[in-house]
Amino acid sequence: MIQTPASPETETLLIELPRTIGLYVTQEQFAALAAANRDLRLERTALGELIVNPPTGWKTGKLNWSISGELYLWWRNAGEPGKAFDSSTGFILPNGATRSPDACWVSAERWQALTPEQKGTFANICPDFVVELRSSSDRVQSLE
Repeated sequence: MIQTPASPETETLLIELPRTIGLYVTQEQFAALAAANRDLRLERTALGELIVNPPTGWKTGKLNWSISGELYLWWRNAGEPGKAFDSSTGFILPNGATRSPDACWVSAERWQALTPEQKGTFANICPDFVVELRSSSDRVQSLE
């Protein structure tokens, strides 16, 4: 089990981590870990580093909800072109990282071009449009 340090702004987060998985995980291990811990926001870097994102605070949650709502309204009013996704959706990027943007959209042409295998648990595609909210604890360099 891995335990993150507590600070005045956060609570301790416990993660069930099988002994067969380290802090560097393959794409297959990441998929298994994410499936076993669905209530956590997990991401994976191109190098296989595991990233555990704590729940957002209420201000960020409110902004994220608003942005997702605006994207949904655009998508709906435009005749539902392509696919729109919320912050719980992971994508395998061309560099091998698995990331979950706060809100995103993929064109119908690009989505339909994916094979069923590429539309697996995490779709193998970089969305056409991505929104990522930067919190006060995020470093610009790590978000880029």
